[in-house]
Amino acid sequence: MTAAHPRSVPHRPDITRPDAGARFFSTWRVGTPQRQRAVVAAVAATWAERPWPTRDLLAYHVYTGTDGDTLLHHSQWTDKAAYHAFVRTHRQERNDEIDAAVPGIERVGIAAYELYRSRSLRDPGAVPGCVVVVDVEFDGPDRARQRAWVDAVFEALDGEPQSRPGGISANFLLSTDGTRVLNYAEWTSEEAHADALAAPGDGVGSATEGWRRVQSFPGLLRSDVKRYRWAWSGLRP
Repeated sequence: MTAAHPRSVPHRPDITRPDAGARFFSTWRVGTPQRQRAVVAAVAATWAERPWPTRDLLAYHVYTGTDGDTLLHHSQWTDKAAYHAFVRTHRQERNDEIDAAVPGIERVGIAAYELYRSRSLRDPGAVPGCVVVVDVEFDGPDRARQRAWVDAVFEALDGEPQSRPGGISANFLLSTDGTRVLNYAEWTSEEAHADALAAPGDGVGSATEGWRRVQSFPGLLRSDVKRYRWAWSGLRP
């Protein structure tokens, strides 16, 4: 353990940082916007008062769901072994303190991901006001199918007659168990994404053959979409 404490940062998380060999995403349900804010404050306080647990944890990010209920947690590690070591030695005491501050948190689950492909959709200097997370699940583990589905999305994007205003980036991560794909997409605002969903066609994509292939891909079970706002980050000192 180092003696240094985490740095809270005022800028957006870097989803593509190349030194992150493992990325974990988890969801907490807390019930109300007021409890969302209270949990974020408890997370920030709990992490600020303790030394950063290991140099293998590169960054920890928390986002509030626009549904007023959920929180998304995204941690970046050098590798999966470092995360599991943290779970054995440091995680429970931190969760206990957060639970003492805001009882009744429901921790839905956690999964490990690897970054596969990313694309900038417009001026990379645009400031994201919203993160859209698309969680895609397949009917069983198949690493080749995960990649094939993402590649099909990129082909569909290449065939778009026009881009949707407000999209900044799309970043596709593959779960290490082979069953899911997560698209971490940055948008200028919630309204821009909502307008894109409301445009003609099925979802953000246009009514093209490429998007029909994506939406009817063999083995695709479900695709859930949630919008988040970045709330807090701690970086390795």
